[in-house]
Amino acid sequence: MQLDRIAPHFPRTSAPVALGLLAVSVIGLSSWIPSPATAQESATKDSRTADQRIDQMVNRGIEFLRTRGQSDEGAFSGETGAAVTGLCVRAILEHRPEAVSTDPVVVKAIQYLESKIQPDGGIYATGSKHRNYETTTAAMALNKANKDGRYDSQLERAKNFLKDIQWDEGEDTKPSDTAYGGAGYGSHSRPDLSNTAFLIEALHDLGTDANDESIQKALMFVSRTQNLPQHGNDTDYADKIGDGGFYYTPAAGGQSKAGESADGGLRSYGSMTYAGLKSMIYAGLTPEDPRVNAALDFIRKHYTLDNNPGMGAQGQYYYYHTFAKALDVAGLEVIESTDAGPRDWRMDLINKLEAEQQEDGSWVNREAERWMEGDRQLVTAYCLLALKHARK
Repeated sequence: MQLDRIAPHFPRTSAPVALGLLAVSVIGLSSWIPSPATAQESATKDSRTADQRIDQMVNRGIEFLRTRGQSDEGAFSGETGAAVTGLCVRAILEHRPEAVSTDPVVVKAIQYLESKIQPDGGIYATGSKHRNYETTTAAMALNKANKDGRYDSQLERAKNFLKDIQWDEGEDTKPSDTAYGGAGYGSHSRPDLSNTAFLIEALHDLGTDANDESIQKALMFVSRTQNLPQHGNDTDYADKIGDGGFYYTPAAGGQSKAGESADGGLRSYGSMTYAGLKSMIYAGLTPEDPRVNAALDFIRKHYTLDNNPGMGAQGQYYYYHTFAKALDVAGLEVIESTDAGPRDWRMDLINKLEAEQQEDGSWVNREAERWMEGDRQLVTAYCLLALKHARK
């Protein structure tokens, strides 16, 4: 899910100025200059460049999907409807855009996605309870494949469909409600930050302006998932932890997959914090916004690629995917880690994914299969997408 356009993320500040502000106000100017120790640690272990290492991993990962990951009907993990297929198609096209018309595997997968286009504009399996998740991932895949405008009409309909199933004004929802602005797996499921982040990203990818009403409504939900009082989180959980990180949902009584504190606070964790940061940037927040500052402060204090902070091995590859995307669209090159000093996050990610790639070219979470991370197709797509953002 390539997010190429940096300038729209900072609509009120030019990109060079915005990045300068971010460097000074969030992590300090020194964090943008790797120390000699960090530079030496980040150097490749052999004569290969970072891009060459990425290329080798990508080639092996794509070959796994091409030769061992696809069903006869063209799906990757078809039991998820269009969702995993959309992620796999997008992952391949990010590295091999020409495959949209030259690779029979990709052509067949796109045809599978086309077969899931519904009369209401969504892209999902008939009877699916995951219409938002399927439509967002499939729409971003088709948008990447839309070289000649063949999907223009469908993508516009998909965008309108996503806006229609967002939780906003209605008989049971108003701006003061904790569900307001969010998106769940389907139209009537409880909204959560993961699905809302996919919604915001898909709308952004389909050309929706940051100031669009739907994205600004979604920002209200995102702000309510941040452990930061007085900056949009008006829930009972806002000041109980206050570390600037993000949790799963404030809706329907609130929930964090990382559990609760003794006083009922919803614990922050890594993958949701990066999802929150990415979403805020797409919604037009600038580096000087307290919400951005607080999120980056949490990231600085909990920087690691050994696990998903707060969750251990659970959701670890979703974490890598969101980690890479968020830091890339934020324009960060180095993170001033509280524990380890300045970190070149791209090289850390390359080293980690290189060490974890399986002999067959796939990636899989062997420690925790929760959230489908025992599915090699899904996890391989996550890693290929992360590696796209690891390129400078």
